[in-house]
Amino acid sequence: MSETVHHDYQGAKIGMWLFLFTEFMLFGGLFILYAGSRALNPEAFHSAGRELSVPLGVANTVILLTSSLFVAAAITAIQKGNKKLSLILTGLTAACGALFLVNKAAEWGMKFHHGIYPNGPGLAQRPAGEALFFGLYYIMTGLHGLHVLAGTVLLTVMAVLVSRERVRQDDYVLLENSGLYWHLVDVIWIFLLPLFYLAA
Repeated sequence: MSETVHHDYQGAKIGMWLFLFTEFMLFGGLFILYAGSRALNPEAFHSAGRELSVPLGVANTVILLTSSLFVAAAITAIQKGNKKLSLILTGLTAACGALFLVNKAAEWGMKFHHGIYPNGPGLAQRPAGEALFFGLYYIMTGLHGLHVLAGTVLLTVMAVLVSRERVRQDDYVLLENSGLYWHLVDVIWIFLLPLFYLAA
């Protein structure tokens, strides 16, 4: 029985790494698209980027980096058999994800209020390069936001599984794989931050 569990564990880890690779490929293509678009429209991208909120972008970075610390600690706690601590830390990670989404929704709301969205009146009189910048901004941060939402739901489920001892000291692969996914979400944001918020 132990050998079967070990085999399933290795298979689950390999499957997760393959999934993460496809995610890197997806965002890697978008990063290349952004780089090419910026090279063709440097002034427009510079001007549009100045309209994004650097404090909000940095705040969301701090939130995600903190959440990565929480989920790593949660995995360590369950490995040591500390169910209560792992449950608390997993819950805190999910809470950080929710807070990130609230901040992102507020930022998008401010842009929508001023008509700054694809085909919106706020972009109608601007250079095509600025419209392209915001188009990429909404696509890339929106796709990332969907990943954050999925990760937040996933970690909430993990908290429930920890509380029910479906995830425990001798069987924590689900939480570990969820942590890997969450780290991917954080790494992608680390790339998005300078591209949109700091390169203006």
